[in-house]
Amino acid sequence: MLVVDDEQDLCEILHFNLTAVGYDAEVAYSADEAFTLIHNSGREGYDYDLLLVDVMMPGMSGFQMAEKLKQDQLTARVPIIFLTAKDTEEDKLQGFGIGADDYVTKPFSVREVMARVRAVLNRSTAQPAHAAELLRYEGLEVNRIQKTAAVDGQEVALTKTEYELLSLLLIHSGHVLSRQQLLDGAWPHDVVVTGRTVDVNIARLRKKIGRYANNIVARQGFGYYFEVKSRVGVEAGEPPAFQK
Repeated sequence: MLVVDDEQDLCEILHFNLTAVGYDAEVAYSADEAFTLIHNSGREGYDYDLLLVDVMMPGMSGFQMAEKLKQDQLTARVPIIFLTAKDTEEDKLQGFGIGADDYVTKPFSVREVMARVRAVLNRSTAQPAHAAELLRYEGLEVNRIQKTAAVDGQEVALTKTEYELLSLLLIHSGHVLSRQQLLDGAWPHDVVVTGRTVDVNIARLRKKIGRYANNIVARQGFGYYFEVKSRVGVEAGEPPAFQK
């Protein structure tokens, strides 16, 4: 994720706390610097899962930056949380009108920001309602109605956690998901687990999906993604009939 604020001390505090819990974070001290990072981050900002943006910055304001991002098809869906001293109702309405996912007024506690970050990432990482009922990559299939997985037509016995991990990776195919995002998406929120738990479950999942094990790729310091190695990619299809 990317923190954009002209207050260097605040950026350092947020960066420290975000990385301490496993998020991959970078900082920019102006909108112009942020755009440079975004457009050099891979696929035009796709490598950033969330932007934390101050509103009152020298040059381009946070509102102007957000408007520009929302007008670009490649960055329009990147979640934005405004962190700002502009705390009137009109300010908040303007922020949400631009498309902000949350609005936090200064002064704030770091714990509050971390909670807001987690909530927004939960929403953006969660399997969307319109996601395909059948996910398919070559001979690997996940049926989201029957909650089953199969390799080359043979059903694979996955635990609920392994099934959720595979579903998340396929739905967000090609997009790196941090360990924290995988924890938030595949484990109940009232269960306390660590990033190491993700690694253990990914290892078990790889063993069960046979020749597709190497498609689950680890990015050191970032997380995991499902690598699409063919032109076909992950397809959406109609689920087979319910078994009686």
